[in-house]
Amino acid sequence: MVGTQNTSNNNATYQLGYYISLFGAALILLWIGIFKFTPTEAAGIKPLVENHFLTFFVYKIMSVQTVSNLIGAIEIIIALLLLFSVKFAVLKRYAGIGMVVTFTVTLSYLFTTPGMWKMVDGVPVTDFFILKDLMLLGFGLMLFQNKSHE
Repeated sequence: MVGTQNTSNNNATYQLGYYISLFGAALILLWIGIFKFTPTEAAGIKPLVENHFLTFFVYKIMSVQTVSNLIGAIEIIIALLLLFSVKFAVLKRYAGIGMVVTFTVTLSYLFTTPGMWKMVDGVPVTDFFILKDLMLLGFGLMLFQNKSHE
C-alpha cells in the first residue's frame, strides 16, 4: 500500500514537472518568436546569423527583418506544436525535432559568433540568455522520443 502511494506521488510529481517544462518551453518560444518580429530583435540576432556557417548567406537573399520574421514564425510554430501536443500526443515528436534543430543551432552561435566569450574577473562569461537553450535542447530530446507522459 505504501509503495503504491509512493509510486503515485512520484508519477504526479513527474507529470507536474513535465507540464511545467512543456508550458514553460512553449511560453519562452512564443514570447521570443513574437519578439523576432520587432526591428530591435532583428538587429540583435544579425551578428549571430551572419557569422554562422549554416546561416551566413541568408542576408544575401532576404532582408534582416524577413530573416528574423522567418525565425520567429518557426519558434511560434514549435510553441504551438508543444501546446497542441497536450491534446494530440503525435505532435510531441515534431515539437521535439523542431526544438532539437532550433536549440542546436542557437547554442552553436556561442562558438561561431566573434566576441561571444569574455573573461570577467578570471571567469569565462558569455551571453547567458543563449545558455537557457541548453535546457530546452534537453527537453526537446525527451520529446523526440515520443514516449507517453500522460
